Amino acid sequence: MAIDTQPGHRLDKRPGGNGPPNVLRRLLLENGALTALVAMIVLMTIMSGDFLSTQNLLNVGVQAAVTAILAFGVTFAIVAGGIDLSVGSVAAFSAVMLGWFSTTEGMPVFLGVILAILTGTACGLVNGVLISYGKLPPFIATLAMLSAARGLALVVSDGTPITLPESISWVGETLGDWLPVPVLVMILMGVVAAVILIRTYSGRAMYAIGGNEEAAHLSGIRVRRQKLVIYALVGTFAAVAGIVLATRLASAQPQAATGYELDAIAAVVIGGASLAGGVGKASGTLIGALILAVLRNGLNLLDVSAFWQQVVIGAVIALAVLLDTLRRRA
Repeated sequence: MAIDTQPGHRLDKRPGGNGPPNVLRRLLLENGALTALVAMIVLMTIMSGDFLSTQNLLNVGVQAAVTAILAFGVTFAIVAGGIDLSVGSVAAFSAVMLGWFSTTEGMPVFLGVILAILTGTACGLVNGVLISYGKLPPFIATLAMLSAARGLALVVSDGTPITLPESISWVGETLGDWLPVPVLVMILMGVVAAVILIRTYSGRAMYAIGGNEEAAHLSGIRVRRQKLVIYALVGTFAAVAGIVLATRLASAQPQAATGYELDAIAAVVIGGASLAGGVGKASGTLIGALILAVLRNGLNLLDVSAFWQQVVIGAVIALAVLLDTLRRRA
């Protein structure tokens, strides 16, 4: 007789508990986003012969890159039971500051990149201060930053795009004709996000705060300070996303990334994070961003109207939340 010796592992004594239907059900519930991504790739491959071409798959990766980087940052806020609606505007503002520093001010590009990233970090810190010390709900604080950052981007750029120097354009290009740099940046930021969530004190604090903020405070976590760290990280990731987007467009546009905050939140939710807080991981967020990119790319290949694309994406988001509810009940 086989005996289960794994600690904490409970034998399923129900008839057929380990049978194929139950294994499939458990797989779908625990890895719903990955299952959905694989199913979507198979479906798009069947419906369009161009989908699996190397060039198209690279395009999917590039299309997912900016959303994924934004979403990695938003994951921190959602895991901690908050939200950030300002990431699209902060991305645009940071990109505009990069253009302004490296052209109008004549600074070296590497210094402009550093200052642009610090701009995003500063915006995130303002959000953190408003939420932690101003006691504003995250929705309201980040909604205010959404408007303020976009306005500052328009003021600095005078409402016109700023052409970036050639020395930074490589970030939006491809290495060796097959490896897009935006995809490399996406992977790097995903690794950084995963390490923060899994291996750092702040990452563990995010889960604790999102699970029960009062209990986290009583256990010795400095909740206010950690919220400052969380939203500063969100702003930093938004700045990196803005730089990647600007290099793809070859210019810093003050109206860029409009609506991207909704895609970022959708990617996090589709990837399995709970809006109630305490649940979420970087790998799930990456899968969520890829699902959105595959969906948009496939619908474009099938010549589906952009209006209907919005309807389909809305349905996918609703389905993801429904699956999250079923998973938590299970």
